[in-house]
Amino acid sequence: MTTFIPVGRLSTFLTHTRYTLLFQRYRPAHPSYKSHKLLLFRLSSLRDAVPEFYSMEATCPHLGADLGEADVEDTVITCPWHQYDFNLKDGSSETGMRLCVYQTKLEKDTLYVESPGGPQESDWELAKVEPVSEAFVEMGSPALQPQTAVELPSIESLSLSPPSTAHTTPEESLSPAHPLPTSILTYALQILQTSNPALKVTRTREALAFIRDPKNDQSRLVGREEAKWSAEVVGNDVPPREEGIGGTVAPGRMGKRGKGGSEKSRGLMLHALANIEQWAIDLAWDVIARFAVTEINGQSLPIEFYLDWAKVAEDEAKHFSLLVSLLNKRGIQYGQYPVHAGLWQSAQETSHSLRARLAIIHMVHEARGLDVNPITIEKFRKAGDLEAVQTLEIIHSDEVTRHKWFTWVCDLQNVDPVQAFRKEVRTNFHGKLKGPFNELDRGLAGMTPDFYEDLEGKGYDSDEERNIPSEDKGEIHPRLS
Repeated sequence: MTTFIPVGRLSTFLTHTRYTLLFQRYRPAHPSYKSHKLLLFRLSSLRDAVPEFYSMEATCPHLGADLGEADVEDTVITCPWHQYDFNLKDGSSETGMRLCVYQTKLEKDTLYVESPGGPQESDWELAKVEPVSEAFVEMGSPALQPQTAVELPSIESLSLSPPSTAHTTPEESLSPAHPLPTSILTYALQILQTSNPALKVTRTREALAFIRDPKNDQSRLVGREEAKWSAEVVGNDVPPREEGIGGTVAPGRMGKRGKGGSEKSRGLMLHALANIEQWAIDLAWDVIARFAVTEINGQSLPIEFYLDWAKVAEDEAKHFSLLVSLLNKRGIQYGQYPVHAGLWQSAQETSHSLRARLAIIHMVHEARGLDVNPITIEKFRKAGDLEAVQTLEIIHSDEVTRHKWFTWVCDLQNVDPVQAFRKEVRTNFHGKLKGPFNELDRGLAGMTPDFYEDLEGKGYDSDEERNIPSEDKGEIHPRLS
């Protein structure tokens, strides 16, 4: 007998054409959450005014790539990564592959979706419903100098379509010595060496368009022959930042930004978040380039690893562009205020180990973002700043920790993920992991409280080693606390 789970009222699913459905199952015998993500597509019905709903796995069976941005024609979706087609009705594909689909039904204005565990697992529960956002600002001219305003469109007019040409500045033009990238790794290196923030966004979008182009040789997509070279190139260098954009200070010297009650305070908060997102773009490309030669128990990183992190870079570029748009509408240019490089400092401190990098950057700092984002959103909501609320909610819905890849590494190393995470924090992080914790969103990301409760890192002898003055520790950005 088919088990159905209620996912919401019909009216909930009329604002967008696709949604992610996150289901969760708690296993008390081994205190942990198991999550399962599906996609829900809403199609207009030709017969009557009631829309048709189809649900299927959220990732392509070919390489595990995200299908959230798949093209839809009639009842067939096309994977944005490698152009594989799948029928929404039965999951069939002309390639011979098959994607698991799930039944839906509408009863008394409530939509139901078949349980991802089938009749054998009836204890799945709906944890979260998120519309798939297509907001992405066209950055226009790459010149984001503090003295130059950049005209950007409103959120309502945004598009995800990649730009047709790359904008270049004289100092960043491609020459015969620096040809167009031909692999994920060469794109990663190019973007890491790009100082102009708007050009960094543009090149990130071009990289994803390249990855998704079916004409490219998939066997050479990563560029594994360049792996050792890319790891040597990135070294411990800091990605360049364009001259004239702000000044870099220690995280503890950022000064107070207020509580969001004034326009100036909210502008400072948005500027700080934009800085975080720009570094997040670099961090996603860096994990690709730096660890391309990494082997876990003799096994190379799978192509899914590179695709996943490239998609993360695209999401971070989207977030940066949305925040810059908000700043410009308030008469603020990105770089007008000082910024810090605290996230990159943590990246340098974990450059020796993929497991350490995933733990500290993506399961400590990013998870802290899950904790503080709802608090920040509520501050803007109380101030009546609804446009900022809309943008910050888009960003929060995109944010996930990289628990998936940390667990993958631990499985190959035959170590317990919880104990491995706690060891990495104690070794490579300084200070106590601070609450309050957003247990719901952390749980959805696969992080149960036994990962992070009562945990303190001893990785540094003093705050001075991190350039954090002890008297200013309370002013550190939440991502670094």
